[in-house]
Amino acid sequence: MLVSARSFEEYRAMFALTDRDLDQRILDCPAGAASFVAGAGRRGVDAVAVDRQYAHHREELGLLVERETGFKRDMLVRETAGYTSTWYTDVDDLIRQWTANARDFRADIAARPDRYVAGSLPELPFADDSFDLVLSSHLIFSYGNRLGRDFHRAALLELARVARREVRLFPLMVYDTGVRYEGLEPLRRELAGLGVASRVERVGYEFQPGDDEMLVLSCADFLAPARTAPPVAQDRVRWRHQEAALPGA
Repeated sequence: MLVSARSFEEYRAMFALTDRDLDQRILDCPAGAASFVAGAGRRGVDAVAVDRQYAHHREELGLLVERETGFKRDMLVRETAGYTSTWYTDVDDLIRQWTANARDFRADIAARPDRYVAGSLPELPFADDSFDLVLSSHLIFSYGNRLGRDFHRAALLELARVARREVRLFPLMVYDTGVRYEGLEPLRRELAGLGVASRVERVGYEFQPGDDEMLVLSCADFLAPARTAPPVAQDRVRWRHQEAALPGA
């Protein structure tokens, strides 16, 4: 599994984020060494990253991405042969961008550590409805042939639990087969029965050929079951919605 480091602008394209979307409280899960939260902070966006690596490798993760992408250049060339990416001109451009993003991540996690929370799916250290919008990239369906149906169901329900409005997931294709995750429609039907409606939307971003869709979960009607145990860690960010609701909420 290659740790990526995508940028704020790349997230905007992947998840079709509008200015109105960016007025909300946003969670990036799992965030890895992405610089989305760093870029969000510079723009006044209330965003938090969560990843299991932050428990033990907070300082080293960005540096790991820099070294790994360069070391695995030949592998990236092989795996991306034939790609017509809308974001990278070639593998060397990908390495340059990920290196810059990883350095941005390293600087931000050192300057604003409270915005980077250790945690992992399918049990996140946040209370119900802690965020308006949750973004999840390059995990749940990308590794759909490795993680198993039970994990997918539990992970999607957990993302819906912490999201007050929406969850957006990209991509829908299994990275090493080039085929959309085959269990997607049964999962959508099961989620609908639990009060989580969903839709598939095309976005203006493509990495693997033909992989330009995201799944959007609508969470307003989802009533999460009571947790059998408290979150494993307390949310260290004081959320604005605990003081006043957003206009139009």
